[in-house]
Amino acid sequence: MLFQSILFYVFSAVLLGAALGVVFARNMVHSVMFLVLTFFQSAMLWLLIEAEFLAIVLVLVYVGAVMVLFLFVIMMLEVNVEAVKRSLVRYAPLAAVISIIMAVQLVQLIWVRGAEAGASFAFAPTPEGYDNTKALGAVLYKEHVYAFEIAAVILLLAIVAAITLTMRRRPGLKVQDISKQVSVRAKDRIRVVKMDSEKRS
Repeated sequence: MLFQSILFYVFSAVLLGAALGVVFARNMVHSVMFLVLTFFQSAMLWLLIEAEFLAIVLVLVYVGAVMVLFLFVIMMLEVNVEAVKRSLVRYAPLAAVISIIMAVQLVQLIWVRGAEAGASFAFAPTPEGYDNTKALGAVLYKEHVYAFEIAAVILLLAIVAAITLTMRRRPGLKVQDISKQVSVRAKDRIRVVKMDSEKRS
């Protein structure tokens, strides 16, 4: 149990550091990389509480797919970094207040749960024969199936919106004309010039 507690605090410390890197990184690509590290550390915490399915989904779906999409969107949208920095400074006090409230609530929740468990902060082992994947599937596809489908539609709309934003008209944008490329003829592109050979003096 002691080793498990040590791993929990180590993963949590790295998670908090990576989350701060997401917010304060000046380069947006670096911010995305910090977010990948944040998700990975969250997956490690899921593994500690024996929620293997959630940990694998977090790595495969968010790190493997969503973060790649974010990275492409950030690179294609040509985000104004200076405007983002000004917005960050403007809303920093409000963000700090919200972060403190969330941290206090989280500490209170952990403290109350620990008191209910007899002042033991170690994770309770799952009973023998318990399958969290089966339990999660039963809850997700029976009790919350409509919410699950709505979330899938929202994610699809987000992907379509991101692609639409990258295809917007802006000055200096180079667009391919496929019909012109297919109908081009070699004689229109190449000109053979005949020149007399030069004699060396």
